[in-house]
Amino acid sequence: MRKLVLFLHSSLDGYVEGPNGEMDIGWVSYDADLEKYAKEVLSTADTVIWGRGTYQMMHAYWPSVRSDASASQHEREHAEWIEKTAKIVFSTTLDDVEWNNSRLVKENIEEEIKHLKQQPGEDIVILGSPRFAHYLMQLDLIDEYKITVSPVLIGSGLPLFQGLNQKINLQLIENKTFDSGALGLFYRAIK
Repeated sequence: MRKLVLFLHSSLDGYVEGPNGEMDIGWVSYDADLEKYAKEVLSTADTVIWGRGTYQMMHAYWPSVRSDASASQHEREHAEWIEKTAKIVFSTTLDDVEWNNSRLVKENIEEEIKHLKQQPGEDIVILGSPRFAHYLMQLDLIDEYKITVSPVLIGSGLPLFQGLNQKINLQLIENKTFDSGALGLFYRAIK
């Protein structure tokens, strides 16, 4: 059975976005060390799932990076990976998705996720999409939490965890400290 993995960056005080909204993530301690970790996390996944907002943001940026000479090697490699990876967008407001290897799911989210987990393949990763992740946490559908914690306090924004109506027990599988002082935390949900 495939695993549903949440991969998000958080501040030490537990925010995944700053007070200025979706793109307010400049506080993430992103460096070569964290790039390597992100590549490791994504190396076990062949499917990405997003909500509408993150899909639109990613689609507006990543397709052009593959041919951007000013992009770093890591950025170009990530752009290649994401181009070939299956992308599933969950949205009730979009009418279609145009990115290569993308498809749209408009209803029956819980059933679709459960169906995806039963299909052959590698991990399914929620790459960003914190609001959508909150919903999937409420349904207890996430199997693994891979969270990086940057050594910064931002004071307000969108919390990492929100709206949980039940306890979710987690087992710490691995933790890493990066050169920047950021932490990589890998928890598995105990079902």
